Amino acid sequence: MKKLAFVLVALTLAMGSFAQGKLTLLQNKVEIDKQMKAYAAVWGKANNVDMTVITSGGDNGDMGGMLKSGYAAGEMPDIFVIDGPDAYAQWGNIILDQSKEKWVAQTSVAYKAPDGKVVGFPVAVEGWGMAYNADLLKTAGIDPLKLTSLGAYRDAFKKLDGMKAKLGINSVVSMAASTGMSWVTAHHNVNSYLSGGLKFGDKSVANMALQGKVDAKRLADYADWVELLFTYADKNVLTNGTYDDQVGAFMTGKAIFLHQGNWVDPNYASAKATFKAAYAPHGSSSAVTDGVFVNPPAWYVINKDSKNVAAAKKYLNDMVFTEAGQKYMVIEAGMIPAFANIKLQPTGPLSQSIQAWAAKGKIYSWNQYLLPEAFRNDTLGPLYNQWALGQIDKAKFISLFTAAVATLKQ
Repeated sequence: MKKLAFVLVALTLAMGSFAQGKLTLLQNKVEIDKQMKAYAAVWGKANNVDMTVITSGGDNGDMGGMLKSGYAAGEMPDIFVIDGPDAYAQWGNIILDQSKEKWVAQTSVAYKAPDGKVVGFPVAVEGWGMAYNADLLKTAGIDPLKLTSLGAYRDAFKKLDGMKAKLGINSVVSMAASTGMSWVTAHHNVNSYLSGGLKFGDKSVANMALQGKVDAKRLADYADWVELLFTYADKNVLTNGTYDDQVGAFMTGKAIFLHQGNWVDPNYASAKATFKAAYAPHGSSSAVTDGVFVNPPAWYVINKDSKNVAAAKKYLNDMVFTEAGQKYMVIEAGMIPAFANIKLQPTGPLSQSIQAWAAKGKIYSWNQYLLPEAFRNDTLGPLYNQWALGQIDKAKFISLFTAAVATLKQ
């Protein structure tokens, strides 16, 4: 709470300076906070703009709450992020139409409003599956290319768990399900149920949920997958671990698998990790699911009521069309660019793995953001935490999950 309070104060101070010509950007990627602030300083100096980046994310991120507080105080940022339809529904009335901006022609994944106007600049292309330490899997005699089903993962996890001493690991999986990490469980992990194994763009399971219904067989398989991850995770990291705890266990070779996306490549670099890393699919089905989840994680939008709209537009275009902007995006922040004109390629192993999966067309959608934000955070999130703590079992999770989805029916 102290950390969140500090961030809220920082945001208020930054926004309070808004009228004095400060361009303020509110974003949610803690992994690139340092890199983004460094680029903002360079860009600001070159453009005679005093730019401030505020980051809300990681263990105690509350982007929605910060935006609501800023709006109530009349102190909204110039640029902020949205992650999908629910966020757009909340803020669409103050979001600028960017349809005529130069960058629009260079991407196929801009965020479009229901009326077809382009309103969101894709932060990057991101993806996740189960990140794995290829060196340790090789030592254990396990082929990651065969990890495409629940049964395959069950056999692999059991074998690896019996080799912990030999492999020098504390756990097979690094997974966090604490109350502050619902974005891992009720955002990313639940997407295995919503889109795993489905054709890219297939929203049928998510739409079923919005009508208050679940696919019972699919949910049963998914619950088996969650149970498997929880069983083979380090219990302290699972129940009390922070983002840094979860990612750190993987980067230091103390866990073989990591439930995070390619946004952790900067962590890989800062840890000076040398092992080979890549992605295998989630094993959330008894059937083969040979793909990973790929999409823009969020979109930058501009506050149309800002006094600094011109500077905000230039900042976004410069990321796409200037050498410094491209270098920041791809080399320094390690992101997969969402723009066709950018030829630089990320050097991080997990980003390269996501690109390889995408090149093969083996990708599944991000459908989690079709569900309301409050439902994900306040309803689903606690269910995973209760299960991780042993307060409920798998059968109860399925029952509570089903009942929770039923409340979504309009």
